[in-house]
Amino acid sequence: MLIENITLRHIKMELVSPFVTSMGTEYDEEHIIVEVKSGGLTGWGECVAEATPFYSYETVKTAWHIMEEFLIREVIGKNLNSPGEAVESWKRVRGHMMAKAGVEAALWDLFAKAQNISLSQMLGGVRNKIDVGVSVGIQESEAVLVRVVEGYLAEGYKRIKIKISPGYDIRHIKALRKEFPDIMLQVDANSAYTIDDAPLFREMDEFKLLLIEQPLGYDDIFDHSKLQKEIRTPLCLDESIHSLEDARAAAELKSCGIINIKPGRVGGFTESIKIHDYCRDQGMPVWHGGMLESGIGRAGNVALASKENFTLPGDISASKRYYKEDIVYPEFTVNPDGTMDVPQLPGIGVEVDVKQLNKVTVYQKSYNA
Repeated sequence: MLIENITLRHIKMELVSPFVTSMGTEYDEEHIIVEVKSGGLTGWGECVAEATPFYSYETVKTAWHIMEEFLIREVIGKNLNSPGEAVESWKRVRGHMMAKAGVEAALWDLFAKAQNISLSQMLGGVRNKIDVGVSVGIQESEAVLVRVVEGYLAEGYKRIKIKISPGYDIRHIKALRKEFPDIMLQVDANSAYTIDDAPLFREMDEFKLLLIEQPLGYDDIFDHSKLQKEIRTPLCLDESIHSLEDARAAAELKSCGIINIKPGRVGGFTESIKIHDYCRDQGMPVWHGGMLESGIGRAGNVALASKENFTLPGDISASKRYYKEDIVYPEFTVNPDGTMDVPQLPGIGVEVDVKQLNKVTVYQKSYNA
């Protein structure tokens, strides 16, 4: 396919409510929407780099620079036979996984539409529905947390994940377990602790947690291996895993029992599939994380999570969880049984609401062959 035009849009979408983690408080989400055109077809992708470098060193500005100066130049005006050809052409660019994933996602959507198949089918998905969970930010008190979680359970979410940080951990977990003794519950520290906090995590073993996500350093694999030996609850790595090689190192060091796959964090669907397949062959379950995506990125997440080894509910919540109005239709919703439908129409399977997209666009630029 001849890549005729690529348009980048810097968007800013206001969150329904502030989202609090150990890294800070977010009131809105800034991402980059990627639009690729070829032969009358349009592919859509989302780069999940944020305005700040707190989760990742990548930001909206750095990702835009890498896409404009390096990634787009490698594919614009070129005839591509698959998204993999683009990935191969970007090998000289070290890192910048979110920038790569944004452009690659749009190419996957474009090629799926050209073949008149769903993105799920093109990625090797095997499910028409996926189990979904919800991620709950740090709340001001245990009572507030219980009320918030009660609301999400009423909406049908199968699994609850709460963000934790020093001072907002054991007491909150205890309160939830007292009120909801049997729910699927996991916690996410976003690297807020050190190996010296091992006694705290041993205490968490009492609460039947599904997993503890990224308790130690954002780039650490080794110390997690030491912590995992001291506790029964499976650790899950997120920020530390950027490639298949990282996943292999984590598995061989026994640093975790579960891996969270986010396409944006690992460079796109191509690398995500490699990690998924490796973990499947190792007997290690994976689940799909989230980066507060709009419906464009969410559609890609749902498609990828339909693959067979995504056996735990992912952070793929309904559109209304984060945004009053999404930029796609139909918006994503949670079924009463705690599942989400996998779109079956060609490509990402939802339509982009260009009028709403224009409303949330801060800046845009097009690149022609």
